[in-house]
Amino acid sequence: MKTRIDKILSESNIMTRSEARAAAKKGRIAVNGAVVRSSDEKADDADVISLDGKPIERRKFFYYMMNKPAGYVCATEDNGPTVLDLLAPEDRARGIFPAGRLDKDTVGLLVITNDGPLAHDLLSPKKHVSKTYYFELESDLSRDDADLLSQGVPMDGTVTKPATIVSERRSGTITVTEGKFHQIKRMFAYVGNKVTYLKRISFGPLELDSTLAEGKYRFLTLEETEKLRGVR
Repeated sequence: MKTRIDKILSESNIMTRSEARAAAKKGRIAVNGAVVRSSDEKADDADVISLDGKPIERRKFFYYMMNKPAGYVCATEDNGPTVLDLLAPEDRARGIFPAGRLDKDTVGLLVITNDGPLAHDLLSPKKHVSKTYYFELESDLSRDDADLLSQGVPMDGTVTKPATIVSERRSGTITVTEGKFHQIKRMFAYVGNKVTYLKRISFGPLELDSTLAEGKYRFLTLEETEKLRGVR
């Protein structure tokens, strides 16, 4: 199947589509040795695309950022709607999956990829990858309770790792470096409180794109991808 050259360059994190259009007009792009003047032209997997005389390395792995909405399950298959149902068919066909889970009613930053080794590193307890959430609570959070949560509370036969909490009464942010089942909700439940809204705003080196509406997704930029790979 042939694909537009600007799309190939963009998906391979080499340049944006607008940059590809400009590069083509300047004669910087060639397909099988022949200069193309329009990035609208198409190429297939067997074609060699060159930029400034050097063959490009087509992307093997794909990385997306999604602003997950409530009501979707972080799985590839489920009885109800999954986050993959929000993707275009061509993206789902790449064998991608969510790197980690957010509860069905939790919203915010979700990384979706087909890079299994990187997903493993992002979720490995040994890597201590931080995750920050914005929360809203049913009751005011006292300073004593915040201090207790920061130090760690009993859960699943162990004590949760130290967390960083910044709060003002019934809302704030919490940063953790592990991912136990329903961890944030269970931590607040331990001090007699209830989470009424939870949104992940960062995952490791990535921050949720504030312009990305709930239910929307985009490719990670080259800079974001390199940051993510730096977790390894």
